[in-house]
Amino acid sequence: MTAAAQRRTVRVLVLTQAVGAVGITIGIATASLLARDLSGSEALSGLAQTAQVLGAAVISFLLAPLMARRGRRTGLMTGYVIGAAGGLTAVLAGVVGSMAVLLSGAMLLGAATSANNAARYAATDLATDENRARSLSLVVWATTIGAVAGPNLTGPAGSLADRLGIPELTGPFAIGAIGMLTAAVVVGVLLRPDPLLLAQEAAGTRERGARTGTGIVRTGSSWSRARDVVRERPVLGFAIVGLALTHATMIGVMTMTPLHMEHGGSGLEVIGIVISVHVLGMFAFSPLVGMLADRFGRPQVLGAGGVVLLVALVLCASSPSGMSWQVTAGLFLLGLGWSLSMVAASTMVAEHTPIAVRTDVQGVSDLIMGLTAAGGGALAGLIVSLGDYPMLALLSLVLVVGVLGCAVRAASPTRRTA
Repeated sequence: MTAAAQRRTVRVLVLTQAVGAVGITIGIATASLLARDLSGSEALSGLAQTAQVLGAAVISFLLAPLMARRGRRTGLMTGYVIGAAGGLTAVLAGVVGSMAVLLSGAMLLGAATSANNAARYAATDLATDENRARSLSLVVWATTIGAVAGPNLTGPAGSLADRLGIPELTGPFAIGAIGMLTAAVVVGVLLRPDPLLLAQEAAGTRERGARTGTGIVRTGSSWSRARDVVRERPVLGFAIVGLALTHATMIGVMTMTPLHMEHGGSGLEVIGIVISVHVLGMFAFSPLVGMLADRFGRPQVLGAGGVVLLVALVLCASSPSGMSWQVTAGLFLLGLGWSLSMVAASTMVAEHTPIAVRTDVQGVSDLIMGLTAAGGGALAGLIVSLGDYPMLALLSLVLVVGVLGCAVRAASPTRRTA
Protein backbone atom coordinates (compact mmCIF):
# COMPACT_ATOMS: atom_id res chain seq x y z
CA MET A 1 0.00 0.00 0.00
CA THR A 2 2.72 2.47 1.01
CA ALA A 3 4.87 1.67 -2.05
CA ALA A 4 1.91 2.17 -4.39
CA ALA A 5 0.99 5.43 -2.66
CA GLN A 6 4.59 6.61 -3.01
CA ARG A 7 4.61 5.96 -6.75
CA ARG A 8 1.29 7.78 -7.17
CA THR A 9 2.51 10.70 -5.06
CA VAL A 10 5.62 11.16 -7.20
CA ARG A 11 3.58 11.01 -10.43
CA VAL A 12 1.14 13.67 -9.22
CA LEU A 13 3.92 15.91 -7.92
CA VAL A 14 5.79 15.61 -11.23
CA LEU A 15 2.69 16.83 -13.08
CA THR A 16 2.13 19.62 -10.58
CA GLN A 17 5.70 20.87 -10.82
CA ALA A 18 5.64 20.81 -14.62
CA VAL A 19 2.60 23.09 -14.68
CA GLY A 20 3.41 25.30 -11.72
CA ALA A 21 6.98 26.01 -12.83
CA VAL A 22 5.71 28.05 -15.77
CA GLY A 23 4.09 30.43 -13.33
CA ILE A 24 7.14 30.71 -11.13
CA THR A 25 9.88 31.14 -13.75
CA ILE A 26 8.23 33.09 -16.55
CA GLY A 27 8.79 36.39 -14.75
CA ILE A 28 12.47 35.80 -13.91
CA ALA A 29 13.78 37.52 -17.01
CA THR A 30 11.56 40.60 -16.59
CA ALA A 31 11.18 41.10 -12.82
CA SER A 32 14.38 43.11 -12.42
CA LEU A 33 13.62 45.14 -15.57
CA LEU A 34 10.10 46.01 -14.36
CA ALA A 35 11.44 46.94 -10.92
CA ARG A 36 14.04 49.22 -12.53
CA ASP A 37 11.42 50.96 -14.65
CA LEU A 38 8.99 51.48 -11.76
CA SER A 39 11.64 52.61 -9.27
CA GLY A 40 13.79 54.55 -11.74
CA SER A 41 16.94 53.07 -10.23
CA GLU A 42 19.12 50.12 -11.17
CA ALA A 43 20.24 49.92 -7.53
CA LEU A 44 16.66 48.91 -6.67
CA SER A 45 16.21 46.54 -9.61
CA GLY A 46 16.93 43.46 -7.52
CA LEU A 47 14.24 44.23 -4.96
CA ALA A 48 11.45 42.46 -6.86
CA GLN A 49 13.31 39.15 -6.87
CA THR A 50 14.41 39.78 -3.30
CA ALA A 51 10.80 40.36 -2.23
CA GLN A 52 9.73 37.15 -3.94
CA VAL A 53 12.45 35.16 -2.19
CA LEU A 54 11.59 36.81 1.12
CA GLY A 55 7.92 36.00 0.62
CA ALA A 56 8.81 32.39 -0.13
CA ALA A 57 10.80 32.20 3.09
CA VAL A 58 8.09 33.60 5.34
CA ILE A 59 5.23 31.71 3.68
CA SER A 60 7.18 28.42 3.82
CA PHE A 61 7.41 28.87 7.59
CA LEU A 62 3.69 29.69 7.83
CA LEU A 63 2.64 26.75 5.63
CA ALA A 64 4.59 24.25 7.79
CA PRO A 65 2.07 24.06 10.68
CA LEU A 66 -0.82 24.00 8.18
CA MET A 67 0.68 20.95 6.47
CA ALA A 68 1.39 19.30 9.82
CA ARG A 69 -2.32 19.50 10.65
CA ARG A 70 -4.00 19.20 7.25
CA GLY A 71 -1.40 17.50 5.05
CA ARG A 72 0.66 18.36 1.98
CA ARG A 73 -2.34 18.72 -0.34
CA THR A 74 -3.88 21.62 1.58
CA GLY A 75 -0.53 23.34 2.00
CA LEU A 76 0.40 23.05 -1.68
CA MET A 77 -2.99 24.29 -2.87
CA THR A 78 -2.80 27.29 -0.54
CA GLY A 79 0.68 28.19 -1.76
CA TYR A 80 -0.22 28.09 -5.45
CA VAL A 81 -3.42 30.13 -5.00
CA ILE A 82 -1.59 32.85 -3.06
CA GLY A 83 1.12 32.84 -5.73
CA ALA A 84 -1.46 33.36 -8.47
CA ALA A 85 -2.83 36.35 -6.55
CA GLY A 86 0.70 37.70 -6.46
CA GLY A 87 1.06 37.39 -10.22
CA LEU A 88 -2.09 39.41 -10.78
CA THR A 89 -0.91 41.99 -8.26
CA ALA A 90 2.33 42.38 -10.25
CA VAL A 91 0.25 43.08 -13.36
CA LEU A 92 -1.66 45.74 -11.42
CA ALA A 93 1.65 47.28 -10.32
CA GLY A 94 2.69 47.77 -13.93
CA VAL A 95 -0.66 49.28 -14.84
CA VAL A 96 -0.68 51.82 -11.98
CA GLY A 97 3.09 52.35 -12.05
CA SER A 98 3.68 51.51 -8.39
CA MET A 99 6.88 49.95 -7.05
CA ALA A 100 5.20 49.33 -3.69
CA VAL A 101 2.43 47.30 -5.34
CA LEU A 102 5.03 45.35 -7.32
CA LEU A 103 6.90 44.42 -4.16
CA SER A 104 3.63 43.32 -2.52
CA GLY A 105 2.82 41.14 -5.52
CA ALA A 106 6.35 39.72 -5.57
CA MET A 107 6.07 38.68 -1.93
CA LEU A 108 2.79 36.89 -2.64
CA LEU A 109 4.40 35.26 -5.68
CA GLY A 110 6.87 33.71 -3.27
CA ALA A 111 4.07 31.45 -2.04
CA ALA A 112 4.29 29.46 -5.27
CA THR A 113 7.99 28.94 -4.64
CA SER A 114 7.09 27.78 -1.13
CA ALA A 115 4.70 25.24 -2.64
CA ASN A 116 7.38 23.98 -5.02
CA ASN A 117 9.84 23.63 -2.16
CA ALA A 118 7.30 21.69 -0.10
CA ALA A 119 6.53 19.46 -3.08
CA ARG A 120 10.11 18.20 -3.21
CA TYR A 121 9.86 17.21 0.44
CA ALA A 122 6.45 15.63 -0.12
CA ALA A 123 8.13 13.20 -2.52
CA THR A 124 10.21 11.86 0.39
CA ASP A 125 7.38 11.35 2.91
CA LEU A 126 6.84 7.71 1.89
CA ALA A 127 10.27 7.02 0.38
CA THR A 128 12.88 4.58 1.68
CA ASP A 129 16.54 5.26 2.40
CA GLU A 130 17.50 3.63 -0.90
CA ASN A 131 15.36 5.87 -3.12
CA ARG A 132 14.81 9.05 -1.12
CA ALA A 133 17.16 11.25 -3.13
CA ARG A 134 15.84 9.86 -6.43
CA SER A 135 12.23 10.53 -5.41
CA LEU A 136 13.06 14.10 -4.45
CA SER A 137 15.12 14.65 -7.59
CA LEU A 138 12.36 13.40 -9.91
CA VAL A 139 10.02 16.10 -8.62
CA VAL A 140 12.78 18.69 -8.98
CA TRP A 141 13.42 17.45 -12.53
CA ALA A 142 9.75 17.94 -13.48
CA THR A 143 10.26 21.66 -13.00
CA THR A 144 12.38 21.55 -16.17
CA ILE A 145 9.30 21.23 -18.37
CA GLY A 146 7.66 24.42 -17.21
CA ALA A 147 10.80 26.25 -16.16
CA VAL A 148 12.51 26.05 -19.53
CA ALA A 149 9.30 26.95 -21.32
CA GLY A 150 8.57 29.83 -18.95
CA PRO A 151 11.41 32.24 -19.78
CA ASN A 152 11.02 31.45 -23.49
CA LEU A 153 7.43 32.67 -23.27
CA THR A 154 8.72 36.10 -22.28
CA GLY A 155 8.62 37.45 -25.83
CA PRO A 156 5.11 36.12 -26.68
CA ALA A 157 3.88 37.26 -23.27
CA GLY A 158 5.05 40.78 -24.06
CA SER A 159 3.17 40.71 -27.36
CA LEU A 160 0.05 39.48 -25.55
CA ALA A 161 0.40 42.32 -23.06
CA ASP A 162 0.46 44.83 -25.91
CA ARG A 163 -2.79 43.41 -27.29
CA LEU A 164 -4.41 43.50 -23.84
CA GLY A 165 -3.32 47.09 -23.29
CA ILE A 166 -1.12 46.39 -20.26
CA PRO A 167 2.62 47.13 -19.94
CA GLU A 168 4.80 44.72 -21.91
CA LEU A 169 6.81 43.61 -18.87
CA THR A 170 3.66 42.53 -17.00
CA GLY A 171 2.56 39.99 -19.60
CA PRO A 172 4.66 37.15 -18.13
CA PHE A 173 3.05 37.61 -14.71
CA ALA A 174 -0.44 37.28 -16.18
CA ILE A 175 0.44 34.00 -17.87
CA GLY A 176 2.20 32.87 -14.71
CA ALA A 177 -0.96 33.34 -12.63
CA ILE A 178 -2.81 30.94 -14.94
CA GLY A 179 -0.07 28.34 -14.52
CA MET A 180 -0.17 28.55 -10.74
CA LEU A 181 -3.95 28.23 -10.58
CA THR A 182 -3.74 25.16 -12.81
CA ALA A 183 -1.16 23.62 -10.48
CA ALA A 184 -3.49 24.21 -7.50
CA VAL A 185 -6.30 22.34 -9.27
CA VAL A 186 -4.03 19.42 -10.21
CA VAL A 187 -2.72 18.89 -6.68
CA GLY A 188 -6.15 19.42 -5.11
CA VAL A 189 -7.84 16.80 -7.26
CA LEU A 190 -5.10 14.16 -7.63
CA LEU A 191 -2.90 14.15 -4.50
CA ARG A 192 -4.86 11.45 -2.66
CA PRO A 193 -4.06 9.86 -0.27
CA ASP A 194 -2.06 12.65 1.31
CA PRO A 195 1.55 11.37 1.65
CA LEU A 196 2.38 13.23 4.87
CA LEU A 197 -0.79 12.21 6.68
CA LEU A 198 -0.27 8.61 5.56
CA ALA A 199 3.33 8.67 6.80
CA GLN A 200 2.24 10.16 10.14
CA GLU A 201 -0.41 7.52 10.60
CA ALA A 202 2.06 4.77 9.79
CA ALA A 203 4.48 6.18 12.37
CA GLY A 204 1.72 6.66 14.96
CA THR A 205 2.47 10.35 15.47
CA ARG A 206 -0.89 11.91 14.68
CA GLU A 207 -1.76 12.34 18.35
CA ARG A 208 -1.08 15.71 19.97
CA GLY A 209 2.21 15.80 21.81
CA ALA A 210 3.54 12.64 20.20
CA ARG A 211 7.22 11.98 20.67
CA THR A 212 9.52 12.44 17.70
CA GLY A 213 11.61 9.37 18.32
CA THR A 214 14.47 11.48 19.71
CA GLY A 215 12.92 12.23 23.08
CA ILE A 216 11.68 15.61 21.84
CA VAL A 217 7.96 16.15 22.39
CA ARG A 218 5.87 17.97 19.79
CA THR A 219 5.08 21.03 21.88
CA GLY A 220 6.07 24.68 21.58
CA SER A 221 6.68 26.57 18.36
CA SER A 222 7.91 25.23 15.03
CA TRP A 223 11.15 27.13 15.56
CA SER A 224 11.84 25.64 19.00
CA ARG A 225 11.07 22.10 17.83
CA ALA A 226 13.36 22.50 14.82
CA ARG A 227 16.10 23.97 17.02
CA ASP A 228 15.95 21.02 19.42
CA VAL A 229 16.24 18.47 16.62
CA VAL A 230 19.17 20.30 15.02
CA ARG A 231 20.96 20.38 18.38
CA GLU A 232 20.56 16.63 18.70
CA ARG A 233 21.44 15.93 15.05
CA PRO A 234 24.23 18.34 13.99
CA VAL A 235 24.28 17.04 10.42
CA LEU A 236 20.94 18.83 9.94
CA GLY A 237 22.59 22.14 10.73
CA PHE A 238 25.28 21.65 8.10
CA ALA A 239 22.66 20.62 5.53
CA ILE A 240 20.51 23.68 6.26
CA VAL A 241 23.43 26.12 6.10
CA GLY A 242 24.80 24.53 2.93
CA LEU A 243 21.38 24.77 1.31
CA ALA A 244 21.01 28.43 2.31
CA LEU A 245 24.44 29.48 1.00
CA THR A 246 23.88 27.60 -2.27
CA HIS A 247 20.54 29.31 -2.86
CA ALA A 248 21.88 32.76 -1.97
CA THR A 249 24.72 32.34 -4.48
CA MET A 250 22.38 31.31 -7.27
CA ILE A 251 19.74 33.99 -6.59
CA GLY A 252 22.22 36.86 -6.32
CA VAL A 253 24.04 36.16 -9.58
CA MET A 254 21.02 35.01 -11.57
CA THR A 255 18.96 38.08 -10.60
CA MET A 256 21.55 40.52 -11.94
CA THR A 257 22.28 38.64 -15.18
CA PRO A 258 19.40 40.21 -17.21
CA LEU A 259 20.71 43.70 -16.39
CA HIS A 260 24.28 42.70 -17.24
CA MET A 261 23.11 41.42 -20.61
CA GLU A 262 20.84 44.38 -21.31
CA HIS A 263 23.77 46.74 -20.73
CA GLY A 264 25.43 45.07 -23.70
CA GLY A 265 22.38 45.50 -25.94
CA SER A 266 20.69 42.10 -25.51
CA GLY A 267 16.91 42.02 -25.98
CA LEU A 268 14.26 40.15 -24.00
CA GLU A 269 14.30 37.12 -26.29
CA VAL A 270 18.07 36.64 -25.96
CA ILE A 271 17.95 37.18 -22.21
CA GLY A 272 15.14 34.64 -22.00
CA ILE A 273 17.26 32.06 -23.82
CA VAL A 274 20.16 32.45 -21.39
CA ILE A 275 17.82 32.20 -18.40
CA SER A 276 16.34 29.04 -19.95
CA VAL A 277 19.84 27.54 -20.22
CA HIS A 278 20.35 28.39 -16.54
CA VAL A 279 17.06 26.77 -15.56
CA LEU A 280 17.97 23.73 -17.66
CA GLY A 281 21.09 23.33 -15.55
CA MET A 282 19.03 23.69 -12.37
CA PHE A 283 16.51 20.96 -13.11
CA ALA A 284 17.22 18.80 -16.18
CA PHE A 285 19.91 16.63 -14.57
CA SER A 286 18.19 16.21 -11.21
CA PRO A 287 17.42 12.46 -11.64
CA LEU A 288 21.10 11.78 -12.26
CA VAL A 289 22.00 13.92 -9.26
CA GLY A 290 19.56 11.92 -7.12
CA MET A 291 21.10 8.63 -8.25
CA LEU A 292 24.58 9.94 -7.41
CA ALA A 293 23.42 11.10 -3.97
CA ASP A 294 21.84 7.70 -3.22
CA ARG A 295 24.95 5.85 -4.38
CA PHE A 296 27.90 7.96 -3.22
CA GLY A 297 26.41 9.91 -0.32
CA ARG A 298 24.68 13.24 0.22
CA PRO A 299 27.68 15.20 1.65
CA GLN A 300 29.87 14.13 -1.28
CA VAL A 301 27.36 15.42 -3.83
CA LEU A 302 26.94 18.63 -1.82
CA GLY A 303 30.69 19.16 -2.09
CA ALA A 304 30.63 18.45 -5.84
CA GLY A 305 27.98 21.13 -6.21
CA GLY A 306 30.24 23.60 -4.45
CA VAL A 307 33.07 22.89 -6.90
CA VAL A 308 30.77 23.41 -9.91
CA LEU A 309 29.55 26.69 -8.41
CA LEU A 310 33.16 27.88 -8.13
CA VAL A 311 33.73 27.29 -11.85
CA ALA A 312 30.44 29.00 -12.70
CA LEU A 313 31.32 32.15 -10.78
CA VAL A 314 34.75 32.41 -12.42
CA LEU A 315 33.10 32.23 -15.86
CA CYS A 316 30.50 34.86 -14.93
CA ALA A 317 33.21 37.14 -13.57
CA SER A 318 35.04 36.96 -16.93
CA SER A 319 31.95 37.67 -19.07
CA PRO A 320 31.58 40.97 -20.97
CA SER A 321 28.24 42.76 -20.93
CA GLY A 322 25.64 41.49 -23.39
CA MET A 323 25.47 38.00 -24.86
CA SER A 324 28.63 35.88 -24.50
CA TRP A 325 29.64 32.24 -24.20
CA GLN A 326 31.02 32.97 -20.73
CA VAL A 327 27.73 34.18 -19.29
CA THR A 328 25.80 31.37 -21.01
CA ALA A 329 28.16 28.65 -19.75
CA GLY A 330 28.43 30.34 -16.35
CA LEU A 331 24.67 30.48 -15.90
CA PHE A 332 24.32 26.84 -16.95
CA LEU A 333 26.95 25.70 -14.43
CA LEU A 334 25.43 27.98 -11.80
CA GLY A 335 22.20 26.05 -12.24
CA LEU A 336 23.94 22.65 -12.27
CA GLY A 337 25.93 23.43 -9.12
CA TRP A 338 22.72 24.56 -7.43
CA SER A 339 21.06 21.28 -8.46
CA LEU A 340 23.85 19.13 -7.01
CA SER A 341 23.95 21.00 -3.72
CA MET A 342 20.20 21.49 -3.36
CA VAL A 343 19.21 17.86 -4.01
CA ALA A 344 21.91 16.56 -1.67
CA ALA A 345 21.23 19.01 1.16
CA SER A 346 17.43 18.71 0.89
CA THR A 347 17.68 14.91 1.05
CA MET A 348 19.81 15.21 4.19
CA VAL A 349 17.17 17.45 5.76
CA ALA A 350 14.41 14.96 4.89
CA GLU A 351 16.16 11.78 6.01
CA HIS A 352 17.57 13.05 9.32
CA THR A 353 14.31 14.64 10.54
CA PRO A 354 11.77 12.60 12.58
CA ILE A 355 8.31 12.40 11.00
CA ALA A 356 6.55 14.15 13.90
CA VAL A 357 8.51 17.37 13.37
CA ARG A 358 9.24 16.98 9.67
CA THR A 359 7.30 20.02 8.44
CA ASP A 360 8.70 22.14 11.29
CA VAL A 361 12.32 21.47 10.35
CA GLN A 362 11.61 21.76 6.62
CA GLY A 363 9.74 25.03 7.15
CA VAL A 364 12.58 26.49 9.22
CA SER A 365 15.11 25.27 6.64
CA ASP A 366 13.23 27.00 3.82
CA LEU A 367 12.83 30.11 5.98
CA ILE A 368 16.59 30.33 6.56
CA MET A 369 17.28 29.52 2.91
CA GLY A 370 14.88 32.24 1.76
CA LEU A 371 16.09 34.92 4.18
CA THR A 372 19.70 34.28 3.19
CA ALA A 373 18.84 34.41 -0.50
CA ALA A 374 16.75 37.56 -0.03
CA GLY A 375 19.69 39.26 1.63
CA GLY A 376 21.95 38.06 -1.18
CA GLY A 377 19.56 39.38 -3.81
CA ALA A 378 19.34 42.78 -2.16
CA LEU A 379 23.10 43.04 -1.82
CA ALA A 380 23.56 41.92 -5.43
CA GLY A 381 21.75 44.98 -6.74
CA LEU A 382 23.81 47.26 -4.51
CA ILE A 383 27.09 45.61 -5.51
CA VAL A 384 26.32 45.89 -9.23
CA SER A 385 25.28 49.55 -8.87
CA LEU A 386 28.48 50.42 -7.00
CA GLY A 387 30.76 48.14 -9.00
CA ASP A 388 29.75 45.71 -11.72
CA TYR A 389 28.54 42.18 -12.45
CA PRO A 390 32.02 40.57 -12.42
CA MET A 391 32.59 42.01 -8.95
CA LEU A 392 29.35 40.38 -7.77
CA ALA A 393 30.46 37.00 -9.12
CA LEU A 394 33.86 37.23 -7.41
CA LEU A 395 32.39 38.26 -4.05
CA SER A 396 29.96 35.33 -4.25
CA LEU A 397 32.93 32.96 -4.08
CA VAL A 398 32.93 33.53 -0.30
CA LEU A 399 29.50 31.88 -0.03
CA VAL A 400 30.62 28.86 -2.04
CA VAL A 401 33.58 28.33 0.29
CA GLY A 402 30.96 28.04 3.04
CA VAL A 403 29.10 25.38 1.03
CA LEU A 404 32.28 23.33 0.73
CA GLY A 405 32.88 23.67 4.46
CA CYS A 406 29.41 22.36 5.25
CA ALA A 407 29.97 19.37 2.94
CA VAL A 408 33.21 18.49 4.72
CA ARG A 409 31.66 18.77 8.19
CA ALA A 410 28.55 16.81 7.21
CA ALA A 411 30.72 13.98 5.89
CA SER A 412 32.58 13.66 9.18
CA PRO A 413 31.49 10.44 10.97
CA THR A 414 31.45 12.23 14.32
CA ARG A 415 28.91 14.74 12.94
CA ARG A 416 26.52 12.33 11.25
CA THR A 417 24.29 11.56 14.21
CA ALA A 418 21.21 9.84 12.76
